[in-house]
Amino acid sequence: MDSTFVAFCQHTNFHDYCFKKWRNQPLDFKDAYLSISKDQGHDLIKLITDNRLKNIVEFGTSFGISTLFLAQGVIETGGHVITTELIESKAKKAIDNFERAGVGDLINVRIGDAMATLKNHQEPIDLLLLDGWKDLYLPIFQLLEPHFHSNSFIYVDNAEMVEAKAFIHVIRQNSRYHLQSQFSGKVVLITIKK
Repeated sequence: MDSTFVAFCQHTNFHDYCFKKWRNQPLDFKDAYLSISKDQGHDLIKLITDNRLKNIVEFGTSFGISTLFLAQGVIETGGHVITTELIESKAKKAIDNFERAGVGDLINVRIGDAMATLKNHQEPIDLLLLDGWKDLYLPIFQLLEPHFHSNSFIYVDNAEMVEAKAFIHVIRQNSRYHLQSQFSGKVVLITIKK
């Protein structure tokens, strides 16, 4: 979106109209492969295996590329992955990818609004991967925060994006958490201070 247009919208009475009309929505990306990098994938596998992480929750499946890296890690630890995807066609393609890779039994795909599909989550969370719609990072984090423990990791992808930066700013205010920037600021790893 053109920054001049955005500035115009912000300073006129057309603000609501402009952003409703031009702001991207999840369905705008129904055919887009939105994935972590190969280096990030290998980093996640190492994080999982080095720390013996078993209970993984992913917000934002897309076509399942990142989920396949998570599954590769939990193969080594005897764990499992719960992943969420809003768009049903993407989730179905991801499920096909998991079956073809032979890891479908390690992955529970929840289709729909993550605030609803994760609402009744009860297990401790060893790793939460935030890689979905950025303005939901904080609500998802708050929803699942009661299930974090002293060795939990929260992996925030696309941390350089505006909505993700707002989330990180809020979390940084909480002295309970330690934040570490990785991949030149694209990722922030959050841990619980001991």
